[in-house]
Amino acid sequence: MIYLPVECFIIQRLQEGGWRVVHRRADLTDLPIADFVSLRDAEEWVNWKSGPPRINPYVAANEMSSQPRLIEIAIEPKSKADEEKLGIALAKLADEDPAFEFSIDQEPRQTVLKGVSELHLDAILETIRRSHDVDLRVGAPQVAFLERITRPAEVEYTYKKQSGGSGQFAAVKLRVEPNELGKGYRFESKIVGSAVPKEYIPGIEKGIESVLCAGVVAGFPVIDIKVELIDGKYHDIDSSALAFEIATRAAFREALQKAGPLLFEPIMTVEVAIPEDCIGPVIGDLNLRRGQIRGQKRRSATVISAMVPLIDMFGYANDLRSMSQGRATFTMQFDHYAPAPSPENDPPFRPAIGMRA
Repeated sequence: MIYLPVECFIIQRLQEGGWRVVHRRADLTDLPIADFVSLRDAEEWVNWKSGPPRINPYVAANEMSSQPRLIEIAIEPKSKADEEKLGIALAKLADEDPAFEFSIDQEPRQTVLKGVSELHLDAILETIRRSHDVDLRVGAPQVAFLERITRPAEVEYTYKKQSGGSGQFAAVKLRVEPNELGKGYRFESKIVGSAVPKEYIPGIEKGIESVLCAGVVAGFPVIDIKVELIDGKYHDIDSSALAFEIATRAAFREALQKAGPLLFEPIMTVEVAIPEDCIGPVIGDLNLRRGQIRGQKRRSATVISAMVPLIDMFGYANDLRSMSQGRATFTMQFDHYAPAPSPENDPPFRPAIGMRA
């Protein structure tokens, strides 16, 4: 999905079939959230602004459902009545919008909204407030970082607890290594014989998966990793699935720390359509945002292409409007994840900003 933060064009699905084009972002609050229009590049955006589109817009509903949820916002209802209305609103919005997700965190008690862009969640929040009459407290938008290891590691860990009566005992030896990019998580048991009975393997997998959800660098999900159970020990009386789960959690955390974990951040393809007299300030600003300029071409306006970390694009719509006196527009689309710099190597990068962990 393309992010059009300045003056978004959307389309509305009509009950009798077909679509109605709406030409102002202000109308967004009165329309179903699922009905975004997706434009291919900045040239199409310029064409839309200058008059009837030269090509037909297309709806990316299926495409949206597969887009990564790059932005999260924590919200809380202000009253018990708002809490009841919020539940109804979220269920309806999640059913209408394939790109929207939400979860409820028990500690602290809050609801986390997840979407493909800052604009996407702005629209969700506005609909909750206006169409469903819900008063909310809203946190700052957070970027969905990921964690990934860079080298293999092996760890042995023994969990032993005795407090009268039967105790708890479990020992595991794990090996972790990076999986191919995009291949996700894979677990394999290499146990030979009865070193670890099969009934304890689900507890081991549960322990691994609980750590995968919140890694060791900054509490973000761990991706693209192979985990092998290569050995272990058990006790006839004191061992249990829970004991192996506890032992595995500790062993897996230690293995991740030894395996060179890195924080990965979402990188966006950004295209800015600007007048000639704004080129210098806009390029300079993109450089300050850790952007890498990829090209510059002349169309209906000058279009600058760049790759920019999402965390550095917060507030860009207002800054661009100020630099261009309202004459520039931009599009932004997710491209890939890349290692985030450490604060020591890149002082302007502040990993605490834009993170939920």
